[in-house]
Amino acid sequence: QVQLVESGGDSVQAGGSLRLSCVTSASTDGRTWITWFRQAPGKEREGVAGIYYANGKTVYADSVEGRFTISRDKSKNTIYLEMNTLKPEDTATYYCAASSRPGLTRGQVLAQDDYAYWGQGTQVTVSS
Repeated sequence: QVQLVESGGDSVQAGGSLRLSCVTSASTDGRTWITWFRQAPGKEREGVAGIYYANGKTVYADSVEGRFTISRDKSKNTIYLEMNTLKPEDTATYYCAASSRPGLTRGQVLAQDDYAYWGQGTQVTVSS
């Protein structure tokens, strides 16, 4: 069982920055992908960025590559999503999720199908 708690969502102006945090439970196995997803009203949930907890390997969606950075602090059991140069289209509820399924491809990391554990979400609003 993996528990995930997100925080850090806020309202910002376009061009601004935010850092989201996802605290995982102490039982998190290192062989786990922790991925940030987002869902805007009326749209499907999409994968944004994922990190393999054991070795720090990262995967990004094309829409955020170069603007967002995912990282982890094992000592704090926390995954961060640093978001820079925010755009109004980044407005969404952001969720972190965990998958221990082995051998995920990049596409599978960013798809929600293989994730059994989810946080409650944190709202990010970017105004123009």
